[in-house]
Amino acid sequence: MGCKGYDLIGPADWPVLKKYGLLPTMYPPGPGGTIKDALNRKENHARLEKAMHAAIDESAANGVPNIITFSGNRMGMADREGADNSVEFLNRVKSHAEDKGITICMEYLNSKVNHADYMFDHIAWGLDVMKRVNSPRVKILFDIYHAQIMDGDIVRNIRDNLQWIGHFHTGGNPDRHEIDDTQELNYRFIARAIADLGFTGYVAHEYTPAQGRDPIASLKQAMEIFEV
Repeated sequence: MGCKGYDLIGPADWPVLKKYGLLPTMYPPGPGGTIKDALNRKENHARLEKAMHAAIDESAANGVPNIITFSGNRMGMADREGADNSVEFLNRVKSHAEDKGITICMEYLNSKVNHADYMFDHIAWGLDVMKRVNSPRVKILFDIYHAQIMDGDIVRNIRDNLQWIGHFHTGGNPDRHEIDDTQELNYRFIARAIADLGFTGYVAHEYTPAQGRDPIASLKQAMEIFEV
């Protein structure tokens, strides 16, 4: 079907992917914290820094290009404080990531439908963090489904900020199903915009097939939409 890899799959399954010529395109959650509890809290930094350094080395040794991380939930914390704390953490690990050629990707998620209280729920917050860290190996994981819910204006935001984006996830909105005309976004237009900008990273399909749909046919369709 043209798939190049598989996102968010752990080391135990990497040999299976490699057997079939697929790449583990993103290290799964763990070394970068969890959606709820991650970089915005200083009390997590020492533990996560050790785990992140180990994951960078493991990724470099196995050809895994990206590691996922998260802001964490607010839990009463001001966005500025959380951004400052995230910048502090990322500044502590970025040189190792740069040396090993591994990109740390912080995911942009919605707090309206799926992840209430998540701090990095608007593109402006993530851009502030990325610009202050200012590393070619610290980027945004731009999840198009989540971005549509929170900020919309998908293609303009991608065009204006591609230098700070390291990875994409797809998903139809509003139901996070197939990325076709059963949902509101024109993914062919989005795919063309990403390609025209010269993006050389990965786009991972992260939708749930709608009830009654053939999941293999849906994946073939998603791959075809991004054949631009």
